Order: sequence, then C-alpha cells, then structure tokens
Amino acid sequence: MTAKKFKTAFIAHVPDADPERDRCKIETSLYELTSILVGDDRQALKVCEELAQGGVHSIILCPGFTHKTIGEIIEATKEKVGISVARGDDPSTRIALKAMEEAGWFKTQ
Repeated sequence: MTAKKFKTAFIAHVPDADPERDRCKIETSLYELTSILVGDDRQALKVCEELAQGGVHSIILCPGFTHKTIGEIIEATKEKVGISVARGDDPSTRIALKAMEEAGWFKTQ
C-alpha cells in the first residue's frame, strides 16, 4: 500500500516571476511542498486552479495577497483546498519591505 502524501504549495508574488519556470518541489515520504513564484494575481489564480486539480490539499499565500484575491482563489479552488496567508507582525513586515525595496522590488518597469 502506498502512503498518501500531504500536499501543500507556497505561492509568492515576485515582479519578474514566470510560474512555469520559477517553481520547485521538496518531498519526503509523507509530505510534498511545491513553491511557485507568480508575477501577478491572474497568474496566481491560474496556478491555484491547477494545483487544486492536481490534488494539493493546502495552499499558503505570501503576505502580498489582498483579501479580494484570496476570496477569488477560494472560489477558483472550489473550496476544496485549505487556503492560508503568511502574515508577519509590524516589525517583521518593515524588515521585509526594506529588504525588498533595496532589491529593487518596487521599481516601475
């Protein structure tokens, strides 16, 4: 008998991401974590729909997702996938934003 794995995914917004290229998977005998970078909400919705169809049980979203988009993702996954959002406290958020700004994250194209 093959043990069923708990499958989860982490989705993060990154300005220059290509979800087809920018992904990886880490597995153990019981757990499978797929990380995928997306450039915008449209890509995130498509990726989440695909993950739900592929049997993912849980999706963790980066802090950059709005409540509206989270709702759209819940609808797109037909409420069959647990959706969580990674949020930090205020000092942690400021530290992360500073590092992102220094990396050029918020430059306009």
